[in-house]
Parts: sequence; C-alpha cells; structure tokens
Amino acid sequence: MDIPEDLIALERAAEEQRARLAGLHGAEYDAQRAVWREAAKAAQTAITDHAAATGESRYDLETALKRAVRHSREDPAE
Repeated sequence: MDIPEDLIALERAAEEQRARLAGLHGAEYDAQRAVWREAAKAAQTAITDHAAATGESRYDLETALKRAVRHSREDPAE
C-alpha cells in the first residue's frame, strides 16, 4: 500500500506528542494530553478522508500507516 507522506507526517507528529506525556503529571499532563489529542484527531481525520477519496479500507490504511511510522523508528542494528 502506497502511503502519502502527509499521512506519515501527521501520524508521526501524533506519536511524538503522545511520547511527550511520559513523566508528566497534573496540569502539565492535561495540557500535553490535549495537544496529543488534537494531533491524533488531525491524523485520524486525514486517514478517513484519504480512505474515502481512494476507496481504500480505512482500517487497512491506518494499520499500514502505524506500521510504517513505527518501523521507520526502529534501529535495525538493535
């Protein structure tokens, strides 16, 4: 499945915001959670729109996208 770069960028941004939740508490956690939710919402909306426009399965697209983003972060040397 060919995944557009803009979807990869949106998913990567959402994952980066989620990762920033680690170690936060209270108001800082709540504020960062709101940032993460907005980034995730943007990614989910783009996935839905792309799937509708191309006729691809939304589920398959999202699965491939998450796999692509996670795989790109893995260090093959580890």
